Amino acid sequence: MELLEKLKWRYATKAMNGKKVSQEKIDNIIEAASLAPTSSGLQPFEIIVITNQELKEKIKPISWNQSVISDCSHLLVFAAWDTYTEDRINKMFDLVNEVRGFKNEGWENYRQMLLSSYPQKDSEVNFNHAAKQAYIAFSQAIAAAAFQGVDCTPLEGFDPDALDEILDLRVKGLRSCVMLPVGYRDTENDWLVNLPKVRKSIDDLVTVLD
Repeated sequence: MELLEKLKWRYATKAMNGKKVSQEKIDNIIEAASLAPTSSGLQPFEIIVITNQELKEKIKPISWNQSVISDCSHLLVFAAWDTYTEDRINKMFDLVNEVRGFKNEGWENYRQMLLSSYPQKDSEVNFNHAAKQAYIAFSQAIAAAAFQGVDCTPLEGFDPDALDEILDLRVKGLRSCVMLPVGYRDTENDWLVNLPKVRKSIDDLVTVLD
């Protein structure tokens, strides 16, 4: 299976060479992320795509000075909703009705169930839930990058509060949760590039209950 071969090829790139990734490939990665499943189809996150070198350099110090921040082609920031609101829920349900061209009683009842539940929850609980949805899309973006022969680095090593301030996310009702530098590996300077991928055996990973 081609996808599995690409996933075996990918690794958490530790050094990138600054080469630019084509816009077509970036668009494919973003679209793959947008097609990821999310709870109730709400897609409670946004993706900020950063190519501005000055901005990347500003983010680098609050990311443990990891070189992939400044040397990547595109820096993708996955930012989850800070909470669920009636407006946000209604916007997505209205979009479904618009795209499908009809209203469904069961779907509308489901809308009311969410409206009577999510907005009343603690905002931190809601953010944690939304962040989990962002991670699903994040994982799909990683697979899409690998499928196209593009390197990336899953990155949680940063100060989210500082990043939120740099990108002015809080005023938009967003909070950063994970970043994905995208680019091409620097084979001469990446200590991890030639090391074998290490994973648990399938027997250790999977329990089958017949």
